[in-house]
Amino acid sequence: MLESRRRNSGRALSSLLSLSLLMGGACGPQPEQDGVSTASPNGDNTPGSTDVSAPGADTLAPSSPEEQIAVGPSEPEAEAAPTTPEADAPAAAESPASSMEEGLGTTAQAAVSLRTVAAWETLFLKRWASEHTSSFLPKSQSLDSWQFYDLAYGVDGNTAMYRATGKTQYMDRALLYVNNMVNHAKVSSSLPRSQFKDSYLGWASARSDTLGQEVPLFESYCWRYVTRMLRTIRETPALYNNSTYKTQYDKLLAFTERNMFEKWLKRGANSYIYRVNTHMASHWAYIAMDLSKMTTDSTKRAQYMTVFNNINRDMPNNTSSLRGQLMNSPVNANAYFWAAEWGSKKRPGQDVAHGNGVMAYIVEAHDAGMEWTDADMRKFVVTLNNVIWPSAKKYGNYVDGTGSGTGWFNDGLVKLGRYNAALQQRLETHTVGQNTQYYGNGALNAKLLSQGSAL
Repeated sequence: MLESRRRNSGRALSSLLSLSLLMGGACGPQPEQDGVSTASPNGDNTPGSTDVSAPGADTLAPSSPEEQIAVGPSEPEAEAAPTTPEADAPAAAESPASSMEEGLGTTAQAAVSLRTVAAWETLFLKRWASEHTSSFLPKSQSLDSWQFYDLAYGVDGNTAMYRATGKTQYMDRALLYVNNMVNHAKVSSSLPRSQFKDSYLGWASARSDTLGQEVPLFESYCWRYVTRMLRTIRETPALYNNSTYKTQYDKLLAFTERNMFEKWLKRGANSYIYRVNTHMASHWAYIAMDLSKMTTDSTKRAQYMTVFNNINRDMPNNTSSLRGQLMNSPVNANAYFWAAEWGSKKRPGQDVAHGNGVMAYIVEAHDAGMEWTDADMRKFVVTLNNVIWPSAKKYGNYVDGTGSGTGWFNDGLVKLGRYNAALQQRLETHTVGQNTQYYGNGALNAKLLSQGSAL
């Protein structure tokens, strides 16, 4: 579906790409009233908790600049919210873009040259070795599943750069990390403090508030990018028909089907697959989608599609779904608004940090021709470009544009650049979160735009 759309929309799009002029229009800051954060027996934040607290004294210090621990020991499995110390604070004197300018997706067009894949790769390589040795390699060799949360960014960045360039050194790096994790997995019954003690393979967390436990969030947060890497191999004949890659693919897919998806499904789908908020559930929709496109087992495919469709359309343990959460933005009718808590439509809605996870999934589902449409993506582009990020150094903390955010878009929102050259041009000069994940996805955006992915 995506390839056909690229051919139809991209014949006139080569080194020059269409640029829609930018529009402001986000409302001014409003007081935020975050709910009190409490924890369920599974360790998830209950509805109403959208705030991100500072690391507590008992939490492990993050080893990468993107990561901030979201909760203290009383909340064992709320998702970490990435942030960056280099994030630019919103400029007090800077006003939103002029209302005279056109919004993205309107008729005002111009032509611009965008940064090339090669230029993105140059930036990527300046960080590639240092991030590998100081962060991603040791995390991949750890027995601590909490380390895999941050490792997700290394798998994603390298996979994206492979998809942009076709250079196997990047796929080899992603495979190294994943093979390391799998090779360090232990039988649950051998983990002294595991709450399951069954025959599946996994890892224990060394984070203080989940010490010794098997934590579905830490695993799924990373594994959505493992399945995307595997699907890249499956869909690339030069890799899939190469025995070196095919052997690794077969091993890792079998591990994933049993010791990731089946494991958490059998342990309790309502607790561990159909999660308590949009972003946690989206990780499983991502994994299920990828597996549905790789498995050769019709029974398994039906299970994967059931999870995929349930999260998108009909959560079995909640009154809503990802699709059900979406509504027109209260500040821009061309944008989307959604809340993280199922069934809620209250402002300020989803926090941007965790909204990245939702967007990482939806972008890939759209490109796979599954559930999410071109019209959806146009509205998400406006959400980022006009509501969340109305001017160069002004970032909303929530999807309604309120609050003071960090501008950390690496884990999902940056991927919207593949649909609009104007947004991609802005991302080229964005100063927050400049690392291999950001550069890898910037390169992939550029590659896809050159092939006609603009909407």
